[in-house]
Amino acid sequence: MKILGIDPGFERIGVAIIERKENQKDSLVYSSCFKTSAKISFHERLTAIGNELERVIKKYKPEALAIEKLYFTNNQKTVMGVSEARGVIVYSASRNGLQIFEYTPPEIKVAVTGYGKADKRMVMSMVPKLIDIDESIDSDDELDAIAIGLTCLASVRFSTGIKVLQRK
Repeated sequence: MKILGIDPGFERIGVAIIERKENQKDSLVYSSCFKTSAKISFHERLTAIGNELERVIKKYKPEALAIEKLYFTNNQKTVMGVSEARGVIVYSASRNGLQIFEYTPPEIKVAVTGYGKADKRMVMSMVPKLIDIDESIDSDDELDAIAIGLTCLASVRFSTGIKVLQRK
């Protein structure tokens, strides 16, 4: 089973493909931090996000999308932009037949650290302990995407719905 983990944004989007094979440790197949330029219009940024997601989905063929739910902040302009980018991401996943799983930041923290109020540093230090990362990843967005993918795998492990995620 392959999971596409996404840390949504419109300037930086964390992307990770995590694979689980029977009787093997989960593996990181691909990860990156996709960036859009502030020099292009917002709708062009959304198009770039959609195009990149389509490329990743076609290349790695994940069965599911794991994405972080938004928490509202004081900056409404940022929240609206991230919401619109998140809509493009969910649309691309749905259009490609991926099952969609959404997780709040506390759910991700519990899955990765065992503590729902863990700080970012704790989450970032746990990710490499849960999955082999070949190279040093310094992007918080990329590590968050990996954490979100791991959260999905942890939550479906005990679910009777796991068969739904597997393609024949």
